[in-house]
Formats: sequence, structure tokens, C-alpha cells
Amino acid sequence: MIAKVTCKNPHGVIEVIPSKSVAHRLLICAALSDKDTEIVCPASSLDIAATARCLESLGAQITEKDGVYRVSPIKKREEAELFCGESGSTLRFLIPVAAALGGRITFTGEGRLPTRPCSPLTECLKARGAGIEYDGALPLITLGGLLPGHFTIAGNISSQFITGLIFALPLLSGDSVIDITGKIESLPYINITLQAVREFGIIAEFEGNKIRIPGNQKYVSPGRLTVEGDWSNAAFWACLGALSEEGITVSGVRKESLQGDRAVMDILSRFGAEVIQGEDFISVRRKNLTAVRIDASEIPDLVPVLTVVAAVANGETLIYNASRLRIKESDRIESTVAMLRALGASAEPTSDGIRVFGKRALAGGKVDSYNDHRIAMSAAVAAAVAENAVEICGAEAVRKSYGDFFEKYEELGASVERKEVQEKWHHKSAKN
Repeated sequence: MIAKVTCKNPHGVIEVIPSKSVAHRLLICAALSDKDTEIVCPASSLDIAATARCLESLGAQITEKDGVYRVSPIKKREEAELFCGESGSTLRFLIPVAAALGGRITFTGEGRLPTRPCSPLTECLKARGAGIEYDGALPLITLGGLLPGHFTIAGNISSQFITGLIFALPLLSGDSVIDITGKIESLPYINITLQAVREFGIIAEFEGNKIRIPGNQKYVSPGRLTVEGDWSNAAFWACLGALSEEGITVSGVRKESLQGDRAVMDILSRFGAEVIQGEDFISVRRKNLTAVRIDASEIPDLVPVLTVVAAVANGETLIYNASRLRIKESDRIESTVAMLRALGASAEPTSDGIRVFGKRALAGGKVDSYNDHRIAMSAAVAAAVAENAVEICGAEAVRKSYGDFFEKYEELGASVERKEVQEKWHHKSAKN
């Protein structure tokens, strides 16, 4: 799909969608539990659907009606194929679970997912007896055999590996310890996982760089849970507010959430935007924007849309500690820079991030989403400060995390012309 976006005066109130990160975790816990669980999640996405589908392949029963998922626990299967779509969370969360449950489980995917790295996780599991067939690309096959004990994994590659271990280790016959080496990046995501498993009665103690998990535990269903609002997707509207003279209010975001992407509020304040935060809402309005320095180690998903704000902030913004962006749905350092340049911004990649030189406004133009939902949505936000329309090729990428993103944008004053095309717009590389 090609989406042609114009947005000269965005303003209004919008309710945030449920957190994709939380929904993944609650669905998995529910599928591992002792009885049926209801999970209230009023909006879905391709990634959430991927996790639900894979849990069904493992033997769970999942139905959805009126925004409520009813999950019946997994009944073990000796063989299954799990198609993860493009969801890295689904793949990395469920590999250890499959190794703990046993059976021959084959993981497949599409897009860039088959080549996104899993070796640190598979080597960690194989060191504790798991049978795994993996040559660096999907398909990946687990054969069971995972033993309790000491698991060592680096903390600076992907918190998703650690989350997968947290889900799996309570199921084993003995006690285990996850020893996280080096700097722990994306720590909030680990804390979200610990919060989720504790909702289901699991004991997991996080001290220093070690997570201690007793074995022989049972996931106990709390009956019914509600997925909280998503700070990652609220960030797009918050940044849109920072580009708007009238401002945007986002409702349904918890002030005390464990989600790391709520840091967008502090960053926008440092840019100079007017930010008001209540217990369950945020309001953001444009003021004089000035360049900042941003450490992206805990907030990698925010980088593309923050660069849009930086593109019209006075001075030079430096985003660093963002190397992991190169192994996302696209190489997000290169694709973000390409997006900005296509719209008339001045930006360049660095060894571990992006440098953006602010100017008064962007020109607009035609951009490629690189089949990356966060690039597509960031380009759409940029329309608010573009002199001409922003034309997004491959705009259907938003469905990965935010299916009705463009419809919601229209509620805030944008005009979106959509054109379906037979083949997805794509490039082999995001490099300029």
C-alpha cells in the first residue's frame, strides 16, 4: 500500500492501543497456566496474532471475541510447526519454552526474521542439554531435553533471550540461575516479563545480574487480566504533539508503568516541548525545540520517531548506543537516515547511532518503509512538519503493531490517501 499523508494542523485526543509487549507475555503465561484465562486486549496486531497462533500450534486453545482473548492451557504435542511471521518477540520468547516442553518443534518466519540472530540463545540452551537444529537462519528446530541449572547469556544483545528463559525455567525439574554478563540493555522489558510471570504465581528473584528461578513451579491463572496501554505506540502521538501548535493528548497510558518507552516524556521535555502527564494521560504541545543528546540503549524503538522531532529542533542532535537497531525489521540506523533524507532532513549514520541537524521544516516527498512499521509511522508523523505531502511506499507495514494507525491519524486532522498495489514496495538495502 502507498499512503499519501498531509497534516497541517494535528490536534485532539486519542486513546492508546494495548501494549504489544505486555500482550505477548500475558498470552504466553496464560497458555502455560493451570486453567483458562481471559485477557482483555481491545486491539490486536500481526505480532500479537503471531504469538496467539504459535501458542495454538503448541497445543493451546485461543479464541478472541470483542477484544477479549480466552486462553486454554497447552496440551503438549510431540510435533508442531510455529510460523512466527515477522515477530522477533514470538520467536525468541517461545524457543526456550519449546525446549522445556519437549517434542519436535519447528520455528519458521518471513521477512527479515529468518536471519535475525538467535545463536546466543540457542548456544545457551544447548549448553544445558537442549537439542536444537539451527544453522544461523530459520527454520530452527527444538527437540526438548532442556535441563535446569546455570544459564549464561550476554545482556547487551537482546532482552528477548532473557525473557524466553524466564518463561521456560520455572517448568524444569530443578532450580536455575540466569547469569547475565556485561551491561544489561532494555532492562525495562525484563522487568515487564518478571511482572507478568508473577501475576501467574511464578517466583523469580532478580538480584544484581542474576535471576534465580526455582524449578517445579506451576503457572496459576489469575482468571482475568487487562493489557495496559502501549507507551511505544503512544510515543508516535506524543512526538506528533511536540510538532503541533495546538497539541495532542493521549489517554490510557499509565504514569507508573514499567514500560521503558515512557521515557519519551522526559526526552520531549528536554527537546523543549510542553509536556503534561497525569495518572493515565499525557498532553504534548510544541514550543521552541532545541537539539539534545539521547542514549538509546534502553529505548531503541523510540529512535525513528525521535529523529523526526530532532529534524526540526535547533542544533545537532546525537543519538548513541543504538547499535542493536541494525538487527530490527530493517537496519533501522540506515533506514531511518534514508527516511529523513528523502523528506529533506539533514542526517547521517554514526558507528552506533544517528546524527541529525535540525532545520525549520522538511520538504516532504516519497519514502520507503523498508517493510518496517516504525519507519512507516515515523514518516507519517513527519508530515506534520513537511511543506509537501509525505508518500509512504510499503505503508501496510504499520499492521505489524498498529493496524488502524492511519485511521487514528485521520481523527487528529491528517489526510491520508491510500492506494493498494499488487507488490510490496521494497529495496534490498536502506543504505544511501
